Amino acid sequence: MIISLQLESETPLYEQLRNQIIIGIATGALVPEEKLPTVRQLADDLGINAMTVNKAYACLKQEGYIAIDRRHGAKVSAARTCDPEPSPQLEEQLQLIIAQATIQGIGKARFQALCSQLFSRMAYQQP
Repeated sequence: MIISLQLESETPLYEQLRNQIIIGIATGALVPEEKLPTVRQLADDLGINAMTVNKAYACLKQEGYIAIDRRHGAKVSAARTCDPEPSPQLEEQLQLIIAQATIQGIGKARFQALCSQLFSRMAYQQP
């Protein structure tokens, strides 16, 4: 998986890294139990501070996307079971995204088509 950070973005680097790893898991670029680079290795590869990678990994661990073991490092968590109810955090994020799209003049049909197109790229789907 190739990670590309936007240094000029207002989004913090740790958040960009976290988001790209989550997308990597959802698209199948990262598979359950796959070992991730060490904090130091990834920081060197990306040319960023190790504390930035450490913060991203800590967020991912707290959210259940990765597991961290002192001896074996970080790896993608085992496949999750499907929860038919979205979390309150997910609903809040979706509400913000829908609000931003509405303000930008994107109609419901176009928004749903875009969501469908993006959703079809995800390998991590339930039937």
